[in-house]
Amino acid sequence: MAILFIDIETVPQAENYNDLSEKDQLLWQHKASFLAKNGETAEEIYSRAGIYAEFGRIVVVSLGWMFGAEKNRQLRVTTLADEDETKLLSRLIPILQKMEDTNSIICGHNIKEFDIPYICRRILVNGLKLPSILDVSTMKPWQTPYLDTLEMWKFGDRKHYTKLDLLAHIFDLPTSKDDIDGSQVYEVYYKEGDLKRIAEYCEKDVVLTCQLYLKMKGQPILQDEQIIKVKDE
Repeated sequence: MAILFIDIETVPQAENYNDLSEKDQLLWQHKASFLAKNGETAEEIYSRAGIYAEFGRIVVVSLGWMFGAEKNRQLRVTTLADEDETKLLSRLIPILQKMEDTNSIICGHNIKEFDIPYICRRILVNGLKLPSILDVSTMKPWQTPYLDTLEMWKFGDRKHYTKLDLLAHIFDLPTSKDDIDGSQVYEVYYKEGDLKRIAEYCEKDVVLTCQLYLKMKGQPILQDEQIIKVKDE
């Protein structure tokens, strides 16, 4: 069975709260009323809007295709990065469509609650056609055809959440947070304008998720020569 590991990075729709339309500000104010702590305003927490598909957008998608038997296994990694979300998703959709005719499965860390729903919502918002492999809206949570390393670690404990970085530490895997982490993506994108740096971070997350999956399956992790970086055309 081949596995496609996937991870996304997202940012708010605009750099600043004041750049939003009046209607968007009102809608974010309502959302923020459930999120704010200690008197925080909607404007003060707007940098966190990117984690909500209704207020954010995808700027990077990293993909790692693992295939082959244990001794000659490879992970082919490619990363899509684009400030134009429609173009980005238009490049992602054909890749996902190709999976529909193969005996393969999608895997990621917390993809059932974040990455996959976010991708689906943004595909629809951009007026694109949802690949059938993502069309799980009528399925129950336990029926969705994805592997989730967070779910694997939960062992049925529905209330438990464990960050990828913590699992990397306890399994003695190199962290993907050696440069930036998810909380810094907003600053790196809007303040530094460094999409490449975000893409590199996202790609490390995909490799780490693959290694974590192998660890939890009791299989050898990949060596450097087994990880092949494929430049996006």
